Amino acid sequence: MRSSRLTGAAAIAALVLAGPGGAASAAPPRVSGPAAAPAALAAVSGSAERIAKLTGPGSINATDTKWQLKATDLGIMWDNGSGQILTLFGDTFGNGWTGPGGGVGNAATIDWRCNTLVRSSDRNLADGMTYDDAVLDRPGHAGTVLPCKQIDFDEMTVIPTAAISVGNRQYMHYMSINHWGDAGRWYTNYAGIAYSDDNGQTWVKDADARWQNTPASDNRFQMAAMLRQSGHVYLYGTPNGRFGNAYLARVPENQLLEPSAYRYWNGSGWVTDQWASAVVAAGPVGEVSVLYSRYLGRYVMAYLNEARAALVLRTAPTPMGPWGAEEVVATAAQYTGL
Repeated sequence: MRSSRLTGAAAIAALVLAGPGGAASAAPPRVSGPAAAPAALAAVSGSAERIAKLTGPGSINATDTKWQLKATDLGIMWDNGSGQILTLFGDTFGNGWTGPGGGVGNAATIDWRCNTLVRSSDRNLADGMTYDDAVLDRPGHAGTVLPCKQIDFDEMTVIPTAAISVGNRQYMHYMSINHWGDAGRWYTNYAGIAYSDDNGQTWVKDADARWQNTPASDNRFQMAAMLRQSGHVYLYGTPNGRFGNAYLARVPENQLLEPSAYRYWNGSGWVTDQWASAVVAAGPVGEVSVLYSRYLGRYVMAYLNEARAALVLRTAPTPMGPWGAEEVVATAAQYTGL
């Protein structure tokens, strides 16, 4: 079990990216290609401010007593298209967890679940995000929403990396973890897309929508961010771990489950060969998120730069880039989990 993926970075990123203009996922402008990037924007400069603790003991949601969510992996947040923000957590632990880090505690009571989901109708994030409910497997207990084997060097866990809504369907990009390595490094079997037609209550792993990893563990779409725009879903991908480059694909939004429909950005156009994809953001890019900000009028990318031990933001005029300089949002000196 790895010890350094925490909710702090995700919570900071989600609250910062919402921006003073409120929800930041509204329709972006139609674009055809990269444009020149202006100087870095002051609006995304400076230190992050902690607003609220969302999960665990002492949190505004009391998730440890409500649903046995004492410790959670970082949270993947998205708009479900019906007025709620859904959050998928990766590895989740119950009352037997002692920390620090994942998987540390009393084996008999640690209550490890590979992933969990909560919902929120809260649209005012100035005092944090309150949760409405969670997907339960029994009263008072959040259950695993996407099954996993929990067997090391086989399938240790299944971790959500991105999610998005299209119509009434929810889509999740996830990775099947084979083994946790050193800090910031892990190895995947494959990445895939699962879908839900009941607001995240139940999920189906699509058997075809997968990116099989290579023996060298260098497939470029093992972890992802999803951005919906102009009838397409853009998929930003990185290899497993936190040290790779970021690449870009897109697919018509009604063909998310069809691998042959994906096209990969090669720096000048869209091609069918994923191995021809160009680097859109040079690594180390760890656990990337991307959205369009109405407030900034720009696309915003957030990720953990392990070399700087910092959560950073970059902005661009188009989904393809060019991405501006990194703006440090939070550092390991401020938030030791980074």
